[in-house]
Amino acid sequence: MEKILLLGFADQASSKLLAEGATVAANLAASLGCSWEVALIGEKVQEAANTLGGSGAAKFYGVEGEDFAFARYSSDLPAAEALLKESQATVILVPGSSRANRVLSALAMRLGGRADTHITSVTAKEGKVLANRWFYRQRMEACFSRPQRPWVMGLEPGNVVPQAFSASSVQVQMLSVALPDAAKRTKVLGLKYPAGTAQTIRPDAKLLFVAGAGWTKKQADGQIHAGEAEKAILDFLGKAQASLGSTKSLVDQSGEGNAVLSFMTHLNQVGQTGSTPRHSKGLATCCHGEEPHVVGWRFVTERRAVNMDANCGWARGKTDVLYVADAFEVMKKVNEILSA
Repeated sequence: MEKILLLGFADQASSKLLAEGATVAANLAASLGCSWEVALIGEKVQEAANTLGGSGAAKFYGVEGEDFAFARYSSDLPAAEALLKESQATVILVPGSSRANRVLSALAMRLGGRADTHITSVTAKEGKVLANRWFYRQRMEACFSRPQRPWVMGLEPGNVVPQAFSASSVQVQMLSVALPDAAKRTKVLGLKYPAGTAQTIRPDAKLLFVAGAGWTKKQADGQIHAGEAEKAILDFLGKAQASLGSTKSLVDQSGEGNAVLSFMTHLNQVGQTGSTPRHSKGLATCCHGEEPHVVGWRFVTERRAVNMDANCGWARGKTDVLYVADAFEVMKKVNEILSA
């Protein structure tokens, strides 16, 4: 019989990820008729464990201390290895983050198992664990299983609605992991965050606002208004707390000597060669809705677009509503409404 373990990190960015992971673990355990447990790594793990007190987990493990407060491969890996050996779990679910994904492959190798990342769902059928993930620029979805154990799976965030588990005090079995001096050479001196006006990528935002190359092209008066475009977009992002996306053509313009938006980088790119966000709503402006770009919108629930061309790609069944209008005028009016 399978034994399931939710392995997570008790840091300031973990609460939503842990809730998503616990939801997947609880549902999978119910389908298989087996128990599941929780293992946490961090400076302090008790508070994070308590948030999952009503989740149905049979047991809680923890490795804590100053050495495990921040992401560090040389300390996270031995901590995770100790937790897995103590639990003896066969299926390990890890909420995906940069910290977690860094150690999954080595963790599976040390224990003689297998690792897969970017898993979008985990289910059970006839007693067999099945995992789903996308391949080839997220154009093909695969459902597969592995015979090797332990099977370590990194869960892609945002694919499940986390259950609202009740919090209660739980008993955590603490493990002691002694690190050699060589494992402590990397020091985290602190964390820096962008100013509110500079933060454009918000994965948890309800709205994704995508800017296309049309913002930096000549307008009706024959002039380029990149400065005005920057102000309109940043004003909207600040007022709506939306996340910013971009087409490939716009982020590539910096290398072509054309007018650019100073806050736009390749990290904002959405599409076949960019990200595939999962916001509940999306608004595309000044982009034409070509297939390589639209493929990144497949998980956005409600899609709308603003474009001067009534025959653009968005008008061909790729958006719920197309506004044939000047994006400069539309966003100016929207910002006025939001300000009021």
